[in-house]
Amino acid sequence: MEHITLLLAIVIVTALVFDFTNGFHDTANAMATTISTGALKPKTAVAMSAVLNLVGAFLSVEVAKTISGGIINEDGLKTEVIFAALVGAILWNLLTWLVGLPSSSSHALFGGLIGAAVMSMGWSSVNGGTVVTKVLLPAVAAPIVAGLAAMLATRLTYRISKKTDQKATAKGYRAGQIASAGLVSLAHGTNDAQKTMGIITLALITGGVLSPGANPPMWVIVSAGLAIALGTYLGGWRIIRTMGKGLTDLAPQQGFAAQTSAATAILASSHIGFSLSTTQVCSGAVMGSGLGRKGGVVRWSTATRMFVAWGLTLPAAGLVGAGAEFLTKQGPWGIGLTAALLVAGSGIIWKLSRRNSIDHTNVTDDEIGAAPVPAEEPAGVVTTAIAAVTPPPVGTLATGESSEVKTTIPAPAPAVADPARPAGATL
Repeated sequence: MEHITLLLAIVIVTALVFDFTNGFHDTANAMATTISTGALKPKTAVAMSAVLNLVGAFLSVEVAKTISGGIINEDGLKTEVIFAALVGAILWNLLTWLVGLPSSSSHALFGGLIGAAVMSMGWSSVNGGTVVTKVLLPAVAAPIVAGLAAMLATRLTYRISKKTDQKATAKGYRAGQIASAGLVSLAHGTNDAQKTMGIITLALITGGVLSPGANPPMWVIVSAGLAIALGTYLGGWRIIRTMGKGLTDLAPQQGFAAQTSAATAILASSHIGFSLSTTQVCSGAVMGSGLGRKGGVVRWSTATRMFVAWGLTLPAAGLVGAGAEFLTKQGPWGIGLTAALLVAGSGIIWKLSRRNSIDHTNVTDDEIGAAPVPAEEPAGVVTTAIAAVTPPPVGTLATGESSEVKTTIPAPAPAVADPARPAGATL
């Protein structure tokens, strides 16, 4: 670790901060369905996920090598460019966490890196072919594949357990969920922890500490694994709530199918070096499992917001990264100002999050302050039409809820009295 300059040390620390935000931002990927179905208690679930994320960080370095030597040309790349990229990624991660949207931490990092590199060296600094084949195509294909697999797996599980005792079946699938959630956490460690390893390795290469094409040193692997594990343990409760209760209502069978499908897709991608978004894979699997159950409902209003966030992640993080690089190019004062803006922005977002706190004690509640679980999908046209022409029950509103305003009705004349309503009855 000799020859590490102050700027390089700042970049390494900032990369680990990003890794930490990645951990709590993506905890929902592994544990949202397990928590929402009651298979594990919230704190137990995130502790288990943290340990397995740490273990997964040691299993492979293929994704790290894609980051450190594939997306951006290393020739002429400066250390402050990586710092600017991390600023863009961290701020986008925190913003989407604040509003509870499971956006991609991976794409936030890629966007920040591409934006900062373009601002520094122009478009020629970006390996377009690698971006398309190992970032954009997996981003489109992975959630679709995971969703279809989860839908088919859900239908298969319900078909298999059709004639069995439902309570015993649900108990068995909850146990299966624990195992599949552990597999997702392990897969997350093999993919997402390596992104930070790749960024730190890239910084060490640009700083002359490592030679081009070098693998991440052991201290980089250990520190990245610990950072993402710590972030995972603290739990991204806001996004866990969206994934577990906001997209669809999950039964244990669906949770098991979703997690197994997602883990398979992530592990396969990690093996071949595809740096896909685990968030998108797991979200696609959850939606697929919702569609796979007969009568299941996907809340498309929430899904649409999520799709918009996915589409905005790369360009938004890229713009912030480019702006940060514009400042860092001005010299030491620009680097200091960028660091100050990062700290200030993070502090403001954290302050805003305290207004409606979500943690392990209320993550599965039906409604929390300004962050309620999205309502069921609107009733269909036929149901609405029937409700409109059906008179409400006596003493109730048309919505079926009791009125809070009581009005005394004078007793009607005996000739037209309603035997079902005593004189002076109240509504």
